[in-house]
Amino acid sequence: MTTRSTELLRVVHRTPGVTRADAARLLGVGTGAATELVARLSRAALLTQAPAAPSGSRGRPTTLLLPHPDGPLTLAVAITHEGWRVEAVELGGAIAGSRTGGHAGAAWPEVRSAVRGALQELRSAYGHRPRAVGVSVPGTVSRDLRLEAVGTGWHDVDLTELGAAGEVFVAGNDATLAAAAESHRGAAAGASVALHLRIESGLGGAVVDGGRPVIGAHGAAGEFGHMPFGDPAVRCPCGARGCWGIAVDGHELARLLGDPEPPDPITYARRVIAAAAAGGRTVTAVRAVAATLGRGIAGLVNGLDADLITLGGLGADLLAVAPDEIGAAYRDGLMSIHRESPPPIVAAVLGDRGPIAGAAEEAWTALLPTLA
Repeated sequence: MTTRSTELLRVVHRTPGVTRADAARLLGVGTGAATELVARLSRAALLTQAPAAPSGSRGRPTTLLLPHPDGPLTLAVAITHEGWRVEAVELGGAIAGSRTGGHAGAAWPEVRSAVRGALQELRSAYGHRPRAVGVSVPGTVSRDLRLEAVGTGWHDVDLTELGAAGEVFVAGNDATLAAAAESHRGAAAGASVALHLRIESGLGGAVVDGGRPVIGAHGAAGEFGHMPFGDPAVRCPCGARGCWGIAVDGHELARLLGDPEPPDPITYARRVIAAAAAGGRTVTAVRAVAATLGRGIAGLVNGLDADLITLGGLGADLLAVAPDEIGAAYRDGLMSIHRESPPPIVAAVLGDRGPIAGAAEEAWTALLPTLA
């Protein structure tokens, strides 16, 4: 495929339903060249055209550019601490089909078997169309696509076992992929340097600079949950003391409330936060965790000079219920150069869909240049 053809597919992926005339302008080509490109991609079952609404202007009417109904799909996978979801995703981001399941902290072989089964079901349902797999996981992912997930006990996992012969395969940390998705299609679109933080069982995140996540030398950047912003008396499963991640999640809420350690820390935390929103006995614990979150965000803004912070997972829940506690601790911790106009803290637009949306985006980014 030519570079122009790939660029046109990227335009339609970003803006499905873009007019052929607008696509030509974005590519910097004439209408004749755009018509030829569209015809070529239509013959390859990659794009289709639909009539555009009358514009009232003179000249030949333009058309809308849409994904071909028999075109390629990516299979996006999101594995969390408590469950998994697989989606077949069209060019442009529409979901053609999905499968879901729970695992309640099961061993990796059991989770792998369930996810592989769901992937195979979608491959069978859509025949030749699935061409790539993108996987989001709750842990660090090395450059050779091996997973280390301390919170779930999944160590040195080969993620490529979820792929199939001939498919493009990509994988990444859930918070990093969610950050990328927020920068492309969510609250951080247009931000110069965005900081995304996601709380589930622990905390992860990513810095997105100019639309691309900073992943570090070994693919492990963004482990902000293991910065020592928490209580030094509490040891993290990673081996360190005072990790921020376990000071802002369900484990800390249970500790503050005197409850036993929850086997389902995400579901537990959501129950606790919902009870606080209703004025229940959990208010004080939720406010304390929110303040710890705000102080840590201030430290990261001081060090990274981000112009926007997005919160996903339980972070968005805390922001909705305890915005004053987060905001006060955040402002108190900022250097004076940031206090006059603090970078805003906002909830992630994509919410819990962030990681799987990011996995799909990453898969499409890798797939588009390979399409013939």
